[in-house]
Amino acid sequence: MKKLFLLILRQLFFWILFFNFTRLVFLVYYSGIISVEGIRFTEVLGVFSHAFKLDLATACYFMIFPFLLLLLQSIWSPAWLNTLNKVYSCIMISVYSLSAAAEMGIYAEWKTKLTYKVIKYLSHPSEIYNSAETGTFFLLLLLFALMIAAGSFAYLRWFYRDFTWEKLPFWHSVIFALVIPPLLFTGLRGGVQQIPINQSQSYFSAHNILNLAAVNNAFNLYISIFENLGNMKENPFSFMDDKQAAVIMQGIYDVKKDTTVSVLTTTRPNIVILIMESWSADLIYELGGEPGITPRFSQLVKQGILFNSIYASGSRSEQGMACIFGGFPAHPISSITVQPDKFVKLPSLVSEMKKLNYSTAFYFGGQLIYGNIKSYIIFNGFDQIMEGENFPASIPRGKLGIHDEFSLGYMVNDLDRFRQPFLASLFTVSTHSPWDQPYQKPLKWGGNEQEYINAAYYTDHCLGEFFAKARQKPWFANTLFIIVADHSHNSYRNWHPESKEYHKIPLLMYGDVIKPEFRGKVWNKLGSQHDIASTLLAQMELQHESFRYSKNLFNPYSGEFAYYSTEDGAGWLHGGSYYTFEAHPYIGYKWSYFAPGTDSTQTIKEARAYLQSVFGNYLKD
Repeated sequence: MKKLFLLILRQLFFWILFFNFTRLVFLVYYSGIISVEGIRFTEVLGVFSHAFKLDLATACYFMIFPFLLLLLQSIWSPAWLNTLNKVYSCIMISVYSLSAAAEMGIYAEWKTKLTYKVIKYLSHPSEIYNSAETGTFFLLLLLFALMIAAGSFAYLRWFYRDFTWEKLPFWHSVIFALVIPPLLFTGLRGGVQQIPINQSQSYFSAHNILNLAAVNNAFNLYISIFENLGNMKENPFSFMDDKQAAVIMQGIYDVKKDTTVSVLTTTRPNIVILIMESWSADLIYELGGEPGITPRFSQLVKQGILFNSIYASGSRSEQGMACIFGGFPAHPISSITVQPDKFVKLPSLVSEMKKLNYSTAFYFGGQLIYGNIKSYIIFNGFDQIMEGENFPASIPRGKLGIHDEFSLGYMVNDLDRFRQPFLASLFTVSTHSPWDQPYQKPLKWGGNEQEYINAAYYTDHCLGEFFAKARQKPWFANTLFIIVADHSHNSYRNWHPESKEYHKIPLLMYGDVIKPEFRGKVWNKLGSQHDIASTLLAQMELQHESFRYSKNLFNPYSGEFAYYSTEDGAGWLHGGSYYTFEAHPYIGYKWSYFAPGTDSTQTIKEARAYLQSVFGNYLKD
């Protein structure tokens, strides 16, 4: 039995070393770029330590087939099973070497890892040869061959050992079958934590070349293909000619005058964005919710600007991040944040602030690995990123991370040391199951969502404590606070998941920088989460055209419309019209809701054109 375990461990160890060998080749190949960017050698070394967990997960995937072979060999072991194991491993070495060589070839031009889009490009070898410099092409071929040769030689010489069969007690095979699968499963998901591992685990540097080098090629390619499965050739939400859709989209976003109502006393305020986990509009009395759930928020409303017709673009946290910071709407099937080759092409609200010499920070009491958020946040270029493990160990934690009172309390003091102006954002955690906040639960109603509304009551209390402390800070007078949900959540009213009521969320601007005449106002403009970027930039008298799906909510001439996505379709509100639909290549499309007494024809065209445009740009970017 010991022999079986050793054979598994030797092969697993080989894959970890081989992944790092190809990574080293990549870093040496691009040492010139690394030198030009002035990256320290110690930071380059960090690539290997930050790559380990994702490499281990990938190696566990690779070891599933060898494990099955060894399990079979423990019972019945003809010589050809050893040969099959060696052939499998050499094939995998060759495939991985090809991915490494291809990645070296594309990085200089595309600044990305190998993805499904690149695979399609590589399916035309003649185009690759014609577009590449001859010397570079043959150098990559040589490196490809050397990686195969070195990997295969090392594997067969020092790591692989033939299994020589000897009659073993049957219980040895049983123990092997019971022990190894849980270990492999734990390894391939990155541990026993709630959220499985993803590319975020390897992101650590402000230099993207190091992050890409640290991400395992095979793991990234698998995610890219999986997220785009069935959508590699064409947009599944294509309802009309792209030119017709573009004309409709232009009409939707066209404004008679590029202007704005100026609601701030300064064009260079500090900015604090508080992203409230899963906050539904039904939590807010002023948005039609029951009283008593969020009374501190209601106090803020009296001195702020409440937007009463805002809808979450998506239903997951990673989608909300791309909406808020990138102005890119959520869409069905996948999320742009899980694919680094796509989100690096989005504009960034953070980078716009950094151009103005803003200092920046992002705080989250949990794990940013969820939905690959960490990768996306690092790409945005925050000067400081604090997630659960970065906070002092003495701070109390729950199952999902640091409770809101402690993360908000930490940030309000930490901002004292930041150079002004600053942009800081905090993502709360306590209004997410398992609702283990360390606070009273006074709300005895709510049915199936009683725990949820009590969690919101707790976070609202934390919000009140945060602002009580913030008002004592010297930076408070020049700070604009933006409070918005990442997405909505089922409420005590149990709306249909596709309905507009389900997707409605709070958006509040608050602070002394709001002109007195606008404090306590309710803003009725119909909009979505991704409108925040253009709205804020317009208040700062900055250009915002790069955020093509984001409109200025304070422009009297901008359209009265809102979009949100569902798993298989989208919702669309325009003026008094309201339309939601599902659209899928296998089930076709169907309408679910529509406002009676309105003309459906134009609304349906707009809804389909919008989703077609968003998903088309996701595929293209």
